[in-house]
Amino acid sequence: MADVDLETLPGVGPATAEKLGDAGFDSYQSLAVASPGELSNTADVGESTAADIIQAARKEADIGGFETGSQVLERRERIGKLSWQIDEVDDLLGGGVETQSITEVYGEFGAGKSQVTHQLSVNVQLPREQGGLGGSVIFIDSEDTFRPERIDDMVRGLPDEVLQATMEDREIEGSPDDDEAVTELVDDFLDKIHVAKAFNSNHQMLLAEKSQELAGEHEDSEWPVRLLCIDSLTAHFRAEYVGRGQLATRQQKLNKHLHDIDKVGNLYNTAIVVTNQVSSNPDSFFGDPTQPIGGNILGHKSTFRMYLRKSKGDKRIVRLVDAPNLADGEAVMRVQDAGLKPE
Repeated sequence: MADVDLETLPGVGPATAEKLGDAGFDSYQSLAVASPGELSNTADVGESTAADIIQAARKEADIGGFETGSQVLERRERIGKLSWQIDEVDDLLGGGVETQSITEVYGEFGAGKSQVTHQLSVNVQLPREQGGLGGSVIFIDSEDTFRPERIDDMVRGLPDEVLQATMEDREIEGSPDDDEAVTELVDDFLDKIHVAKAFNSNHQMLLAEKSQELAGEHEDSEWPVRLLCIDSLTAHFRAEYVGRGQLATRQQKLNKHLHDIDKVGNLYNTAIVVTNQVSSNPDSFFGDPTQPIGGNILGHKSTFRMYLRKSKGDKRIVRLVDAPNLADGEAVMRVQDAGLKPE
């Protein structure tokens, strides 16, 4: 994002501008979508001054007003679609995982949630002609699931024509049969995945805020951040806030966390993919008793909800549970050594 002079905004002097920049508010857009309370705490200004700063930033950023349906359609045409490299699943999602949206993937242990985040971390780096978005990845790991070796497997497991096109795109000499060239390509993929391990819920929330800074730093680079993965979103919150007495506190913090990651998606045209744990509903006498953690707050904030279910062997059922413009449906994929594959 181009440098902007925040000191032109009312109430912003050199010291306040420096504090805002240090907190990641380095553009009119990031200020425009902030709340007065958030800005007041960050920049040490009164809430009324913070409200004035935000209002002025909205005018500079040209957001916050009404748009016609045609303008919304035109803006939505800039949204990217990240392919799973599985036609059946892509069709289910209307072309793939959307940028500027939160896609939640939930399921029981071993269903393949972490496999999805690893595979998408590879796919997003592919050229657009191959179903990727030509971007880098931020991966927030709360359950110690990220494995570089798995990225290696999945890059090597790409179809030969995709590997060849990707090598040419990255100016790596060689072919899919050339082990040295493929190894160089794998290293290049790993270099574009920014991984951070979250040790507790507060640290996870901090990393989400830092993600906005990192995405801003890379926005005008050759490899802008096009995917933010959190695996898993709810593990720390579930472990630290136990019982009904702490449910309200947990949901409030989870709500703020979701708004922070949603901000990254909207500001930097990034796809947000979060995995979620599940519990079993003892009151369910019919159908599948599995339900996602997070309650209505997560249900409302997730644009797309996907349920992974184990099937025979390496088969997994991918079910689209909720989407604003798509019908519910199911697809089948396989989780193999070479990554996620069609049935």
